[in-house]
Amino acid sequence: MRQASTIAKRLVEAALLILAVIVFNFMLVHLAPGDVVDALSSGAFGDASEEVNARLREQLKLDEPVLVQLGAYIGNVLQGDFGYSPVAKAPVMDLILPRVGPTLLLAISSLAFAVVLGVAIGTYAARRPESGFSHSLTVFSLIGFAMPVFWTGLLLLIVFGVWLQWLPISGMVNLRLPRDATLIERGLDVVHHLILPTVSLGVIFLASFSRLARASMLEVLQSDYVRTARAKGLPERTVLYKHALRNGLIPIVTIHGMEFGVLLSGAILVETVFAWPGLGRLAFTSVLTRDTSVLLAILTLVSVTVILANALTDIVYRLIDPRLRVPEAT
Repeated sequence: MRQASTIAKRLVEAALLILAVIVFNFMLVHLAPGDVVDALSSGAFGDASEEVNARLREQLKLDEPVLVQLGAYIGNVLQGDFGYSPVAKAPVMDLILPRVGPTLLLAISSLAFAVVLGVAIGTYAARRPESGFSHSLTVFSLIGFAMPVFWTGLLLLIVFGVWLQWLPISGMVNLRLPRDATLIERGLDVVHHLILPTVSLGVIFLASFSRLARASMLEVLQSDYVRTARAKGLPERTVLYKHALRNGLIPIVTIHGMEFGVLLSGAILVETVFAWPGLGRLAFTSVLTRDTSVLLAILTLVSVTVILANALTDIVYRLIDPRLRVPEAT
């Protein structure tokens, strides 16, 4: 019962934090100089007169006090309404929803690539801490941390996309794919386009997870219960994967949630480099056009995702680590 109460309290804290982030994002965007009307008047409408600009601001309710706009915005967001984009001339959610899937696909693929391969590499290195492979892991981690995501993406694009021409360099699907292509063929085509963006975004996290897994497993493998399991004559594979790995993964779970925000921010750069049709490219375009409705919606959705990911990580951490479980009342 106390465990459920602790989880409920964590979810309430997450909800309050989401509300605070919505307010912060709104104020941050609206306190910046200029607005969407300025972008429209210098773009689609040419040099519009002040009268036209004033009428447009009145239609978009940008002439009202900021606090009034904030209150209306929060009320609309709570109802799932993120407003209308005067630039694209469409509801904001109609612009965002088709791009959520590609961004989640890229983020989840990159995270899975980094976690699975990073844990495998770190675990193998921990079993042979004095080997050349283990020492080279440190060098790889330093290089991985030092490489910016966009630089890695450009490097992979030039080598594997331009020079070797092994992989596509942009987009999510092949526009020349026949219309009668099967579902499997379409899926393989998406995977083919996904390889370079996934590796580009996942390399920096691969370096982090592999190094962390090595350090965590080195500590766990020296613990008393592991020595006891070995003294009982259990096979090394059983000791490693059944007894040691579960506890060694606890720091990975923690970092997994904390790095989710960095993952999404990196996805914006990767999507721009590879022309991936996700939220990152839409956010980049919205910044250039000062489309505050779309930009605010993306910031809000990303913030909510990060907060919920951290809350879920905290809950999972408490469930898998018995030291953090709240004892039941007797």
